[in-house]
Amino acid sequence: MKIDRLIVAFAFVLALCALPVMAQTRPAATAPAQTPANVAVPESKIALIYSDAFLDSKTGIARFSTLVGTLNREFQPRQTELQALQKKIQDLTDDITKTAQVADPRTTQTKQDQLDQMKKEFQRKGEDAQAAYERRRKEIFTPLQEDIGKALEVYAKGHNINVIIDGSQVPLVYAADALDITRAFINDFNSKNPATAAVTTPPK
Repeated sequence: MKIDRLIVAFAFVLALCALPVMAQTRPAATAPAQTPANVAVPESKIALIYSDAFLDSKTGIARFSTLVGTLNREFQPRQTELQALQKKIQDLTDDITKTAQVADPRTTQTKQDQLDQMKKEFQRKGEDAQAAYERRRKEIFTPLQEDIGKALEVYAKGHNINVIIDGSQVPLVYAADALDITRAFINDFNSKNPATAAVTTPPK
């Protein structure tokens, strides 16, 4: 298990990005008494957004970077503890290797037993820390996911957009630059949602 992977900016997969296409809710269809010969095709306005740009620490959604920093600070003590334990394991492993040919077998076995115990402790604490990190990550990012989803819907309605396609999720053969609302939406969201929003501290 690599400890340096514990405190990282986890891929922020937005709930809204799970569906590559977001469209206005369509009411249940009811069969008309008589179908007209000529049916008018409604005008549709399509926009393109790249959700992976939300994650950029400098130009993305500011609250994301703030939450990542908060999450990493909360788990820094656990990371430090695991790194220290990892170093002890490596030092003891090196010592056993260097003295194996000259040390008393009983001494070597005692060190080996100690090493095995340390490895078990390292694995247990690492798994506990990873599970706690995942729980906390979900806890603090879920509200942001919901806020972004609501904001996208409001933005779409405000700009008469019928469909938003996420270019980060759907392969595109071609799309005109004019369809891309990514930067405009990020700027709009950041202006209405300050990065300094409070984050609930977990109970000790």
